[in-house]
Amino acid sequence: MASSTFPTELELNARRKIARRLLPFLFLLFVIAFLDRVNVGYAALEMTRDLSFSNSVFGWGSGIFFIGYLAFEIPGCLIVERWSARKWFARIMVSWGITTMVMGFIHTKGQFYAVRVLLGVAEAGFFPGIIVYMTHWFRAEDRAKAGAFFMAALPVANIIGSPMAGWLLGVHWLGMQGWRWLFIVEGIPAVVFGVVTYFYLTDWPREARWLSGEERDWITGQLERELQAKKAVRTYSIWESMWQREVIQLTFVYFFAVSSIYALTIWLPTYLKKSSGMSDLAVTWLSMIAYVFVLFAMLLNGWHSDRTGERRWHTAFPLMLSAAAFLLAILYGSHFWVAFACLTVASTANAFLPAFWAMPSAFLGESGAAASIGLINSIGNLGSFATPAVIGYFLDRTQSFTLGFAYVIASLIIAILLVLSIRAPKWANRAAD
Repeated sequence: MASSTFPTELELNARRKIARRLLPFLFLLFVIAFLDRVNVGYAALEMTRDLSFSNSVFGWGSGIFFIGYLAFEIPGCLIVERWSARKWFARIMVSWGITTMVMGFIHTKGQFYAVRVLLGVAEAGFFPGIIVYMTHWFRAEDRAKAGAFFMAALPVANIIGSPMAGWLLGVHWLGMQGWRWLFIVEGIPAVVFGVVTYFYLTDWPREARWLSGEERDWITGQLERELQAKKAVRTYSIWESMWQREVIQLTFVYFFAVSSIYALTIWLPTYLKKSSGMSDLAVTWLSMIAYVFVLFAMLLNGWHSDRTGERRWHTAFPLMLSAAAFLLAILYGSHFWVAFACLTVASTANAFLPAFWAMPSAFLGESGAAASIGLINSIGNLGSFATPAVIGYFLDRTQSFTLGFAYVIASLIIAILLVLSIRAPKWANRAAD
């Protein structure tokens, strides 16, 4: 909802201050969060051999993170909406940092499963909570750009984490293997920044001393008018919101779409090492290249989605591109560099995220949107549980990634069909709300 055709100086100043104050810090938090979530994919290069884990055990343990994640997503989003984002995020970060460090001391598959579940419980509510938190500060027309900047932390975490993991895997401090230090070292920043978060973040614009009184009034008024416009069409209770047709469709879109993301997040290092025979360090540097492409694709897609006000096709197109690339990776799997190029393109499926997450808040307000975002992320992320386990199962039985990648392709096709079948008017009219 634009306040005028030509932004005033007050509007520009308020938007700049909010973006500069919040987005770099939220970006940093998500980099730390994603490092702690996916470092298991790099640790697998050594951990599975040291602990004698099969591919099925590793795939199951990687995905089981989302079982713990499931139970606390919706309450976490409501806590952000109704209580305090900064206190909730601070609690999350300290607890997940400590849990990540505990991963460095596991010895059995039972311990592996248990700590991964606890890590999911500890982190639950962080990502969707941030999505809810951004609706407290950014207007509808700015949310995909803001979301793209925040979610760019996903590829950046891998760009940073890949060479760091390659280095840590080669150390043997105090007689402990490098993969153990990978968890210990990468858990520390979460604890530190959890404490910083408590003092740095501001829950609501009305509490922002770093904005002038006029700027606080402007952004508060803009967001209130958006909310009233939604209520003028229809007001949903929390329960009604979660049972809206669009919310259910988005939940299943997310379930099938994240198959591509976690197929590569968890298994790309293993695929590269198995296919090339390269060293751990070389594999981690190759992994980094794929996420450089993801970074640019995500920022471009989020920017273009906000510029056009279109969401469905900006969600569907990266998924289409990924499905085609996975198919080519299967067909040319015997040619390592061709397959690697295809998987690099496939990884750009991540670019669907900014446009996708701009959709729930386009027609739901306050607690309804918070609960629905929590539902979509928690149920949808079960796809992240299924995919690593499916790929690990087929890899043990066929010694090939072909059937696992075929599962990913099928999931992406279903996600594409679902998102394009969502009724268009609410999204098409979003920019005019």
